[in-house]
Amino acid sequence: MSGTSEPVRPDAVRAGAVTLHDVAREAGVSLATASRARNGSTRKVADSYRERVQAAAARLGYTANLSAQATARGTSAIIALLVADIADPYFGEIASGVARGADEEGLVVTVAITERDPAREVRLVRALRGQRPRGLILAASRASKDIAPDLSAELDQFAAAGGRVVALGTGSEVVRGVAIDNRGGAAELGAALAARGYRTAVVLAAAEGVVTSDDRVAGFADGFGAGGGEIGAVLRGGFTRESGHDLMAQALAAGVAPGTVVFGISDVVAIGALSLREAGRSVGDDVALAGFDDIPTGRDVTPALTTVRIPLEEVGYQALHAATDAEWEPAALRLEVLLRDSTPLRDAGA
Repeated sequence: MSGTSEPVRPDAVRAGAVTLHDVAREAGVSLATASRARNGSTRKVADSYRERVQAAAARLGYTANLSAQATARGTSAIIALLVADIADPYFGEIASGVARGADEEGLVVTVAITERDPAREVRLVRALRGQRPRGLILAASRASKDIAPDLSAELDQFAAAGGRVVALGTGSEVVRGVAIDNRGGAAELGAALAARGYRTAVVLAAAEGVVTSDDRVAGFADGFGAGGGEIGAVLRGGFTRESGHDLMAQALAAGVAPGTVVFGISDVVAIGALSLREAGRSVGDDVALAGFDDIPTGRDVTPALTTVRIPLEEVGYQALHAATDAEWEPAALRLEVLLRDSTPLRDAGA
């Protein structure tokens, strides 16, 4: 395994990129041994040789060429994660779960932001394909239950090159799905609020056609209606705090009777709806407020926000393993209604 070449002086390679050949010469080992020592090969390398290679790499400042490795292996040690908005805690917690799983697998996560723009999503997938990531996780809520044809074509090419695609939602022959029962969770929330005595609701939703929002609106209507409640209005905007603020202002301008419960289709939207205080209204006994997701901020506001808990980190962790494991079976994700002070119990005669 040892070689006879003279050691490489750092200044001899300073003018160009240090290669693994340089490291092998510096360590006095063969190129194959240096490669196995650096790249985690399953073939045994003696500790003495491994230590020499690592020391030589450190002296020369060697960094692996990930592009070359990706070309040789067909994929890189990268997981690509597409989210709608990295500032939204919903996606932040999912990303945390992905990162935890990636760290356990020795992978690096690349995050791209779609801004819920289908054309941008296609462009990002096309660009990411060039990095040959091990897997691609689509975490952004899309405007249709079916993946758009242009995106579907990009995903087909990604899969044909050896990558695996994962989406939050329904899977397909090409895409593995990590399902979140948004409709069922919202139905349980609606039923629980009706059981607490609420009879009128206003829903602050995203644009019609956005799958996550539509599922939550439909589920809430099912559960609330079955319990004797009625949806007075569904106002549509987006998933942002600003949207919740603006939609709440619209609702108040149209008139919101005391005892109404306002359901924001995400905790971020519901937190934006706290703007009702600007109109002199209070949260709780006057206008009740509920969200969905159970982000940490919802527990910290006053009063604490009633919501549906999704184990978001677990969602991300599952998505990572769906992208990396050859044999993978989805595990059930338990959603839980959390009734807090923002929706106090109503008097039977109120």
